Amino acid sequence: MNIIFAGTPDFAAVHLQALLNSEHNIIAVYTQPDRPAGRGKKLLGSPVKQLALSHNIPVFQPLSLRDTKAQEELAALSADIMVVVAYGLILPQVILDTPRFGCVNVHASLLPRWRGAAPIQRAVEAGDHESGVAIMQMEAGLDTGPVLVERRCTITEADTGGSLHDKLAELGGPALIEALAQMADGSARPQRQDNALANYANKISKEEARIDWQRPAEELQRQIRAFNPFPVCWTTYKDKKGEQRLRIYGAALEHGCHNYSPGKIIASDDEGILVACGREALRLQLLQLPGKKALPATEILKGYREQFAPDTQLG
Repeated sequence: MNIIFAGTPDFAAVHLQALLNSEHNIIAVYTQPDRPAGRGKKLLGSPVKQLALSHNIPVFQPLSLRDTKAQEELAALSADIMVVVAYGLILPQVILDTPRFGCVNVHASLLPRWRGAAPIQRAVEAGDHESGVAIMQMEAGLDTGPVLVERRCTITEADTGGSLHDKLAELGGPALIEALAQMADGSARPQRQDNALANYANKISKEEARIDWQRPAEELQRQIRAFNPFPVCWTTYKDKKGEQRLRIYGAALEHGCHNYSPGKIIASDDEGILVACGREALRLQLLQLPGKKALPATEILKGYREQFAPDTQLG
């Protein structure tokens, strides 16, 4: 097939590479406009753009696909199909109808479990035991189209948002190639979704990553895993300069009753920093102080034991 590929982040680039390794022909790539990045805030092309340019593939970066000129430009490419992976722009119906086989999307969830912007993080946060990738025929609704192919994987108690992302990226490429083969030879059997089973995976904000110590430790531990490596959960502590932000990359659930108020440090020792929650407690294990790199809590205690002494209030 002659394919237009639309995507932006690393997850999308993995799927573009899978197509480049296949028998298909990538005739154009659509990706988000360059964004400021790094300390110098220099404009940086997306991972998908960088990969496309390295293979001499034409790159288009419209601000919107609702613009008539952009729609005509895409139609002139005469693509058989458009493959969309974490692109970041809404595709109006005229775009969905333009390629001969329409548009397909690689979605990082077993649809309809998690529709929307953050299915990977929401699956870990919710305590799901299973996730996967769905190759979906796109329609006007948000992630509501029929599913062509799906691949499943387990979510372990050690998985983070980052590790699940990598698992799903590995599953997605072969699933996409299989779906394209089925569409090309007419063997595809799209399965309609059960809308009654759908949940919306809201986009995650940095403020949402602030730890609410009133919540049960089990929920907070899942949230910490889900938001690693982005946006990373955080709380506050106090030092001589005032209130500071403490980022939490890893924590273990600690069972057993205690009489401490939520956010109070129960113990600081060789096993980490034990903090009371609304129910049970969390043992903070991998932390990052302002301007520093992430370190085990035991290393941080060597220089900041006073700030994290027992009975100290976090948050």
